Amino acid sequence: MTKKKLFEDIKRHPARIYRTPNDVLRDRRFADTERLEILRAWRDAKDEPGDQAGIAAVIAELESRSCSGHAAE
Repeated sequence: MTKKKLFEDIKRHPARIYRTPNDVLRDRRFADTERLEILRAWRDAKDEPGDQAGIAAVIAELESRSCSGHAAE
């Protein structure tokens, strides 16, 4: 499976791959911008289980990294 296909599949159903929002942060296959996309998709998905407060906290953490110029890729 190509990285692009994997990324798109994960965005469609993030809870199938990750148990917690922090698991997205630990996934080294993706850059912070891709991690943000996954987390936002998870937050916005109506049919995906997830800790909405936890997702929001991890999104805020990634966004603050991006703003400070220390984004890990």
